[in-house]
Amino acid sequence: MSPSPFQHRRAPANRRTPLRSRPRGPALLRALLILLILPFLLPPAAADSLMSMAVRDLEVPGELRDGTLVAVAGRPVLIDGAGGSAQVRAIDGDRWEPVLAAPELLARLARHPLAGDILIGEHGRHVEVLSWDQARLRSQALPPLPEPLSDARAARFQGGWRIAGIGEDGAPRLYAGAFAGTDEGGWRRQPAWDGGAPAALLAHTGRLLVVETTAGANATHRWSEDLGWQRVQAAPGAIDPRLVRALGQAHALFAVSRPEGGRLATLNTITGAWTMLPQVLESDTLGWAPWADGAAWLARDGLHLAEPVERQPLLKWQDWVVLSVYLVLVLGVGLYFYLREKSASAADFFVGGRSIPFWAAGISLYATNVSSISFIAIPAKSFESNWQYLTNNLIGVLGLMFVAVWVVPLLRRLDLMSVFSYLETRFHPAIRMLASALCIVMQVGSRMSVILFLPSLAIATITGMDVAWSILIMGVFTIVYTALGGMRAVIWTDFVQVLVMFGGALFAIGFIFWHLDGGVSEFARIAMAEHKTRVFDFSFDLTRATVWGFLFLVVFDVVLTFPKDQVLMQRVLSTPSARAAGRSVWTFAAITIPGGILFYGIGTALYVYYQAHPERMDPWLPIDSTFPLFIAAELPTGVTGLIIAGIFAAAMSTLSSIINSVSTLLSVDFYQRLSRRPSERGSVRLAEWTTVLVGAVGMGLAWLLASYDVQSLFDVSIELAGLLGGGFAGAYTLGMFTTRANWQGVAIGIASALVVTFGAWSMDLVHPYFYLAISIMTCIVVGYLASLLFPPPAQSLAGLTVHTGRGGGTPAPLAQAARAK
Repeated sequence: MSPSPFQHRRAPANRRTPLRSRPRGPALLRALLILLILPFLLPPAAADSLMSMAVRDLEVPGELRDGTLVAVAGRPVLIDGAGGSAQVRAIDGDRWEPVLAAPELLARLARHPLAGDILIGEHGRHVEVLSWDQARLRSQALPPLPEPLSDARAARFQGGWRIAGIGEDGAPRLYAGAFAGTDEGGWRRQPAWDGGAPAALLAHTGRLLVVETTAGANATHRWSEDLGWQRVQAAPGAIDPRLVRALGQAHALFAVSRPEGGRLATLNTITGAWTMLPQVLESDTLGWAPWADGAAWLARDGLHLAEPVERQPLLKWQDWVVLSVYLVLVLGVGLYFYLREKSASAADFFVGGRSIPFWAAGISLYATNVSSISFIAIPAKSFESNWQYLTNNLIGVLGLMFVAVWVVPLLRRLDLMSVFSYLETRFHPAIRMLASALCIVMQVGSRMSVILFLPSLAIATITGMDVAWSILIMGVFTIVYTALGGMRAVIWTDFVQVLVMFGGALFAIGFIFWHLDGGVSEFARIAMAEHKTRVFDFSFDLTRATVWGFLFLVVFDVVLTFPKDQVLMQRVLSTPSARAAGRSVWTFAAITIPGGILFYGIGTALYVYYQAHPERMDPWLPIDSTFPLFIAAELPTGVTGLIIAGIFAAAMSTLSSIINSVSTLLSVDFYQRLSRRPSERGSVRLAEWTTVLVGAVGMGLAWLLASYDVQSLFDVSIELAGLLGGGFAGAYTLGMFTTRANWQGVAIGIASALVVTFGAWSMDLVHPYFYLAISIMTCIVVGYLASLLFPPPAQSLAGLTVHTGRGGGTPAPLAQAARAK
């Protein structure tokens, strides 16, 4: 059989040519207005399926042509007609090998050719787990089920097993087991679906799926921890239980019987929507098995394999032009400030000469805080679950109010360039250098690598470009304009990038609303019916993202960690006065809630859109690629390039901020302290070179991250920040809000926080959102109690705590240190 495209094509008669519209005139507001109007002028997306597969023939050993094909523990096995011998496809996929197994085991397999690695006996109670040792098939008996089950199906789930079937009373049953012993009590009965006999059971991405075939209904049921059992879209035909497999992070592949013959179908486990793959297969199949990224089936005319076809890049030359213009513009901003301030002082390079308007600093604060995580990972998180993480934005505004009134003005009056200079004056030089070093590790290790990787993943999804090249291009452009222009280039580029980012996001969500059947009302109906806009979880489960967890997070991540965040504080320190510094934080707070609603709304809009158009999803892409896929596959040529520029803008604004801040810390906290003859010019030159070095290290870590399969990079960034960032945040709390804490106690507190937090992480005790709170609380409590064992601070604390005055200018010790540096 010759290869044929396994591809869905709809009639192109109603397709319209996209209208290409280019903003004219120099006014930025006019361009943004046109961008917002475009969704209502452009045609719907093309209807072609993105799930392209091809079929090819595979060689079958002659003696097994009339045998049975089954899947055992992820590997295809051919069993002869009598069930007395079998051959397994070798691990390298190039040859068949004889299976070494007991004949009675092969006979049982031939009688019960179900997908998976659990074999359930004929009487519905005997359970055995199958596994491979090279070509030897091994069987391990599990405890018998508490009752006989008919139509039993099994799947691995959450480190154990789930078995679904019909009990003796005709009602559905679901049992869970993860066995340390061999007693019958090892099987625990779980809540079952409301339906009939299961044809298939699948566990995938934290969800259980049951597809039944009762009276031809083909009902599909989905279980999740948040919502329990739900009935989703019915299967498009009767499910063949011999082929049930996961695809990627959010799809499953099934064999479906239809009146016209056998078909393959996919189910999106998040939206619950089915997609039929078009080619009709032989109805008389002798077996199915998962194979590589596709599926194989044995028919009378031989063995066939359906596997994915490599998709062509979706970015057109017009999109590349738009993206290139954007990259040249940001380089131009850096070059402009470099030529304007060739002999810039340290204050000019690190804090923009302390002349940045409060509103520009506030917008830059937002740009730095959101990054590509907001543009890519938050829509993906909302698409996969709901708006629960928006609680962080809502409560965070209250924390920012406190910061704007109490914390920021105190530190701005000290005229710092490195926020860790405060720790030296309040405590000890060793505390300053330790905290600065931990901050550098956290920013480069937990933030920079993730922020570099996410947009690179988007570009790879859209263009077909290797992720490594995407990381390289974005990293190099960011390094160059940051090294050339310093803080002024960073902040003013942030301002432009926020406009590009919000313009792209508004265009995307407007495009979905306009081309969705039913528009905004349909969006609201589905979102409410499926709890996609649920925000608050008031449960006390510490392993979940609850309101109480976010309260802890805001108190500890916003109020108590804002002072130690060099990336954010460097913008605050760039304003002309303490009053302007506070107003910059108010500006930041004013943008946070509408920005959060916009990006979480995009994720929900994508859910509604792909539930209506499941054929437009690519099953082999990760969940974090959902929004980039939509941008590439659905939006008009040219506009795609503009919104991709928005993704770059979101990432590069944060990258430039991190690189500039880390180079500031290396120069101010280490060079100026450790060099025998530090100079202002040498400090600036070192910062320029360390900008290149830090950027190169970040790119290297992003390349390393690209080699791992990480389901949610949003969660990863939270986890790493909690593990590395809490200890020295507690040091600021002790310094600013107590007068008794001393450097010895703070050092003990920081060390204790690191030990306790890594212990909680290693034992998986709580949700990662609690790591930061645990770390800060440990540092505060242990640090304060340890301080009581040593003499109180001997130096003046005037202007260094909230208890010792908010006025009076810079404390004498810090003023002397600033003049010396």
